[in-house]
Amino acid sequence: MTDTPRTGVLIVGSGIMGSVVARLLRDADPTLRLTMVDGGSAIGETPGLHLHDLDDPVLWSRYNEQVATGIQGMYTGAEVVRDVPENLADLTPGMFHALAFGHAAEAMPATALAWNAGGMGVHWTAATPWPAGDEVFDFGDPDRWAADLDTARRLLAVTPRAIGPTEVGRTVLDVLRRRYAGVGPDDRHPQPMPMAVTTTASGPMPRTGPGTIFTAIATGGDPAFTLMTGTLATSLIVRDDGRVAGVRLRRTADGAESELLADTVVVCADALRTPQLLFASGIRPEALGRYLNEHAFVTARVLLDLDRFGLDVSALPLPRPGEFSTDSLWLPRNGAAQPFHGQIMNRTYVDEAGHPLAHSVGLSLYVPVESRPENRLVFSPTETDLAGMPRIGIEFDYSATDRALIRRALDEVASLAEAFGPFDPATERAVLPPGSSLHQTGTVRSGTTDDGTSVCGPDGRVWGYDNLYLAGNGVIPTAMAANVTLTGAVTAVRAARAVVERSRALAAHGLTTSGLTAHGLTAH
Repeated sequence: MTDTPRTGVLIVGSGIMGSVVARLLRDADPTLRLTMVDGGSAIGETPGLHLHDLDDPVLWSRYNEQVATGIQGMYTGAEVVRDVPENLADLTPGMFHALAFGHAAEAMPATALAWNAGGMGVHWTAATPWPAGDEVFDFGDPDRWAADLDTARRLLAVTPRAIGPTEVGRTVLDVLRRRYAGVGPDDRHPQPMPMAVTTTASGPMPRTGPGTIFTAIATGGDPAFTLMTGTLATSLIVRDDGRVAGVRLRRTADGAESELLADTVVVCADALRTPQLLFASGIRPEALGRYLNEHAFVTARVLLDLDRFGLDVSALPLPRPGEFSTDSLWLPRNGAAQPFHGQIMNRTYVDEAGHPLAHSVGLSLYVPVESRPENRLVFSPTETDLAGMPRIGIEFDYSATDRALIRRALDEVASLAEAFGPFDPATERAVLPPGSSLHQTGTVRSGTTDDGTSVCGPDGRVWGYDNLYLAGNGVIPTAMAANVTLTGAVTAVRAARAVVERSRALAAHGLTTSGLTAHGLTAH
């Protein structure tokens, strides 16, 4: 007999993807033993609570001041934390530039990592546009894709019209709709941005975070669930029979090492640390770390010409208390005719007395980038990062096709801006450095066959392993233009379903290892 502790399902990572997996497994069986591990600790008092919803006024103000930029790599504060700390244990929970962890990230210089309970899920803008066209990876089953996307929407509490449109927002939408008339189906015309928020009658609107998707992360109260924060998964325990027996752990506070056995392991770290953990475990398929992708980020901001639109400054909308923007709008991607994803976040500037002065239209276009194996993560077999994990080198560049599309996006955003007011492209428009969106994908991509171009199958099961699953943005195999969280959540829905189906199949054949029954997942 062994004294090593054991769990039914081990989930590595406590962000959006891990919480979706945990929620669906718990819905399938209230008694299934679940354990979730994360190297970071909570920001504030409650693990997995979105920073927008914190009671701590200092932390709340810091987050909301940064999020007003609309640029992920900036609102996380990661751009100012580039120096490598001396000790991982002294790292304050939050977002950190990849350079701060000792990675060779110069080719994607704005890349950042969440080092906190809840991962990026406590920082994100909560924008949840849905993918279409060649962003979709339905693997020949569009009905299943649609159902899984609906499940992801439900778990993320997606609201179609969360912030706006105000009267001025409707004016902006009218301009966009005239410009893109006839481009795409009716459900993908310019519209309010779908967002993972809970609408309220007044005041700030709560954002969906890991602790709202699976409430036991934030509030406890689930005797069959254990959250281990400040505990880094350093490698998977790999057996010779195509199974993973569990995980090796290291406590960040004191370096104490341990093992945790598990019947099933689901890795939901992120697009960098999921493949890093596999590499550290000796799981190194040809596609591991390759096909690294992130849409290019073109941004602009223009002051709305009030006279042109017959608007009075005194009638400009003010944001709700606790919100920074008056309108969050969406220009959907629609094939070659409109290849960009547009995120339009508008705000009214006020004087010290709170009286409106001007209104700005914030225009961001995300440009899809070709998925190529040359763009990749390279893991060192000898050098380690701040956490003692294999050091990552990032190799990333735009192809000639990518650069041509970026130039087209620059022209498009300038033309869009000029439709709203006077615009100077030299000072009010920019292509942000790679990594700025924090929307990296593809590094453990899914596929239909084990042919060297994918790491896992359509359900997230790693090729060659019976009980190891992956979920998250790294699993996305397509070139995304839209924000990726909702699409990434589809991979978590699929992985959770596969774990349930596998367990029930084993039980039906009497091959249970953890008290599983044909009626569902039950663990002792």
